[in-house]
Amino acid sequence: MKYSQQEQEKCFTVCETYKQYLNQAKTERECVSLIVSQAKEKGFIDLQEYIHGKKIKPQDKIVVNFMNKCVALFQVGNQPLENGLNILGAHIDSPRLDIKQNPLYEKEGFAYLDTHYYGGIKKYQWVATPLALHGVIVKKDGSIISISIGEKSEDPVFVISDLLPHLASNQLNKTANVVIEGENLDVIIGNEVNKECENALKENILKILLEQYDITEEDFVSAELEIVPAQKARDLGLDRSMIIGYGQDDRVCAFTSAMAMLEQEESDRWSCCLLVDKEEIGSTGATGMHSLFFENIIAELMALTQGESYLKVRRALQNSKMLSSDVSAGYDPMFADVFEARNTAFLSKGITINKYTGARGKSGCNDANAEYLAKLRQLFDEAHVSYQFAELGKVDAGGGGTIAYIMANYGMEVIDCGVAVLNMHAPYEVTNKADVYEAYKAYKAFLNWK
Repeated sequence: MKYSQQEQEKCFTVCETYKQYLNQAKTERECVSLIVSQAKEKGFIDLQEYIHGKKIKPQDKIVVNFMNKCVALFQVGNQPLENGLNILGAHIDSPRLDIKQNPLYEKEGFAYLDTHYYGGIKKYQWVATPLALHGVIVKKDGSIISISIGEKSEDPVFVISDLLPHLASNQLNKTANVVIEGENLDVIIGNEVNKECENALKENILKILLEQYDITEEDFVSAELEIVPAQKARDLGLDRSMIIGYGQDDRVCAFTSAMAMLEQEESDRWSCCLLVDKEEIGSTGATGMHSLFFENIIAELMALTQGESYLKVRRALQNSKMLSSDVSAGYDPMFADVFEARNTAFLSKGITINKYTGARGKSGCNDANAEYLAKLRQLFDEAHVSYQFAELGKVDAGGGGTIAYIMANYGMEVIDCGVAVLNMHAPYEVTNKADVYEAYKAYKAFLNWK
């Protein structure tokens, strides 16, 4: 893509902001905290204030924090809510290792935390690399202790050990899916020092946790702690054309959607940026897209603006347009055999539109209609957005899903539209800066769509 000097500077500014977001928010809770904080700085008002008496008027900006795992940003349009919303929907959870409820143990001179992997990962990619510990511990009295260890230069980091190649002849004969087993993804957090009695190492770790973080062993059962890569997002390549960092699936779309929403000016239709949890494990649970929390929010907004009406809530949802802002598999010449070059996403070619995802015979996909595609083409052309069309690899090579099909259940127009990614679901994923910028432009144009 060819940019003017001014637009190239804007591209780099957007990408620097995006990298800061990646570094500040490595868990879904941290994403919600960051976006809510920035929204309130931009004048967004909590929905609860309206529920308790504040009147909604056109162009008001509203923020909803749902269970600290999802966030929805709204801008009130001049049109009634019944006419629908322009929705940018992305997910903010990423593959990781979750700490189990009874995780701490000592074994032959090492102290470990036991983990359970979350989402689709290649387990062997998580060994022998610096790891950080993020999350919250909720005490019995309801107080919350936030944890972030491994991000500051003076912090310790953690690691999952791997076998040295000199002794790995048997290991290297295993298939990739079992070369490292799930129950062996335990994180080293200490080593034997001046052992005085049985379990002295574990007791020392517990002493450190109590003194530095006010955490007891029993507190782990009411905790949400995540092991994530410790390194920060950085420029990749001598030309600095790419970004490498953790969690870009799907935070590259989530953060650019949020950036577009926070910069939204006066809008005719209602607009919304919806960032949700649990997509990587099927969008289940109270904070996944299968939950009714978003529908409930629309019902609240309808009651505040047009009166309580089940029918008008259904109309608002059906009359909405949505971009399921999710990433696509970027073409990798090193693994060309799983891609079909005429229908694949290339880095540096702009935002990617996936008419359908799913697997094999389009199983589990949304498959947007042609009329909606034509309207989007016109919208993006008028906004000078570079875009491409793609599938998720060759037919029968695999597949994947997004939240698109769930929102399509309301009868709204939905299509997947996001950034091409290399190394998807690896600890460090790769995007192209121009694609990040084109996504930001596309999302801004979509929010203003009449």
